[in-house]
Amino acid sequence: MQPIKPAMTLWALAISAFGIGSTEFISVGLLPLIVQDLHVSLSSASLTVSLYALGVTIGAPILTALTSKWERKRVLLFDMTIFLVGNLLAAIAPNFAFLLVGRIVAALAHGVFMSIAAVIAADVVAPAKRASAIALMFTGLTVATITGVPIGTFIGQHTTWRMSFVFILVIGLIALLGNILLVPNNLAKSTAISLRDIGKVLTNLRLLLILLITALGYGGTFVVYTYVAPILEKFMGYSPSQIVLILIGYGGAVAIGNMVGGRLANHRSLRALLYMFIGLAFSILGIFFFIHQPILGLGAILLMGLFAFMNVPGLQLLAVKLAEKYLPAATSMASALNISAFNIGITMGAFVGGKVTARGGLALTPIFGFVMVMAAVGIKFAWLMKDKVVREL
Repeated sequence: MQPIKPAMTLWALAISAFGIGSTEFISVGLLPLIVQDLHVSLSSASLTVSLYALGVTIGAPILTALTSKWERKRVLLFDMTIFLVGNLLAAIAPNFAFLLVGRIVAALAHGVFMSIAAVIAADVVAPAKRASAIALMFTGLTVATITGVPIGTFIGQHTTWRMSFVFILVIGLIALLGNILLVPNNLAKSTAISLRDIGKVLTNLRLLLILLITALGYGGTFVVYTYVAPILEKFMGYSPSQIVLILIGYGGAVAIGNMVGGRLANHRSLRALLYMFIGLAFSILGIFFFIHQPILGLGAILLMGLFAFMNVPGLQLLAVKLAEKYLPAATSMASALNISAFNIGITMGAFVGGKVTARGGLALTPIFGFVMVMAAVGIKFAWLMKDKVVREL
């Protein structure tokens, strides 16, 4: 039997990431339906986004440590099984609390998968192509925003939101089969790690800075994106069916940005990330200025999508590079903690957006998203000016 080519492995990871990405963001399109069916407020319904992210945050480092002695393929299959269980619980949830439990269970699988998948993707290609390989793996997430989330939203609008999670279950079964068939059986085991490695990563200043940048810069988008459906409907006047098409367009912008970002971040990652975040910040600010103008407002939202995932491959690669240089024994944990940082950002963004929505209104969410991203820009600029080592990575 011929060995599986690296490209096939990357596509297998992308298929799984597609299922996980569809689950992560499906609630964004379903918020109005959940509010109506389960009789909860919009800010409460947003917990389906923020608590999912919190589950990823907790699950990534802890389960990475607990499964570090396992073969990587076994970890992937274990993850996808948890993923299926979590989405099944969400699909049959009799009330809002049960729905949140299902979201958290699915999130536990997400954290481990994304951390180990990034390490596998970086290992199976030449060093100069590592960011591009991670970007290809993350393509599954971006394609989920193009097709998985809009289709799931469409299904929910024309049946019930529960059927959207049934749709996710089908994707999960396909992803599990992809892992079984397309991921090699002879993948190297990760270096055994312990929960003490969390402390090692968090006490390394360079790694701590990249985690902070990831949380603030990536999370700023979710102050707005969590509520993009109600913003499009309430302020820009788009119908539910039009919003589905807009979500497809948004996903297309995300996919383009992700691939471009992977190429740009192959060399001098932090400098490239600085420009990406500046573009993201001002696209979010554009939503505030054009929120009552359907065409210009939509343009700003699509521009936000272009920049939203552009930074993901570079942020993940930079975390891996820094760990390999300063804490080689804790590279997997650094990767896992950066996945946690992405989801801390989502939690922060959704939480801030919920508070702003409850007290000041949806229209103010872009201002707070802009501030979060610009905080990451400031940290990066200061870091570049002072740290010669990181300028060369």
